[in-house]
Amino acid sequence: MPEKSRLRRSISRWANSSDQEARDLRRTYTEPGNDCIADAADRSMVRLRGTLRTVTLRPRGGVPALEAELFDGSGSITVVWLGRRRIAGINPGVAMAVEGRIGTQDGVRVIFNPRYELIP
Repeated sequence: MPEKSRLRRSISRWANSSDQEARDLRRTYTEPGNDCIADAADRSMVRLRGTLRTVTLRPRGGVPALEAELFDGSGSITVVWLGRRRIAGINPGVAMAVEGRIGTQDGVRVIFNPRYELIP
């Protein structure tokens, strides 16, 4: 029985730490002039801030496409730069702001070729 309680405490601690991280990110990236990913409406122009979780090269229709997952604590969105294999400074863990129109492709929220700014 003590093993189960230790496991539950470990899982609870892990869950609370990821919740805390999301709360911290929401607090960090919420400011006037920026939208929240979870609240941003489809087909609207938005300005989002967050941290890149993943960056991958995934060809679309024979054209290279750099994809990144932007997370702000409220949700995540896929950001895609078509025709690009790499962009200097775009790496996992980097904080950035993007501006563009939200769309949906295959049930995934996405912004194609956004304007972006790396946040120090």
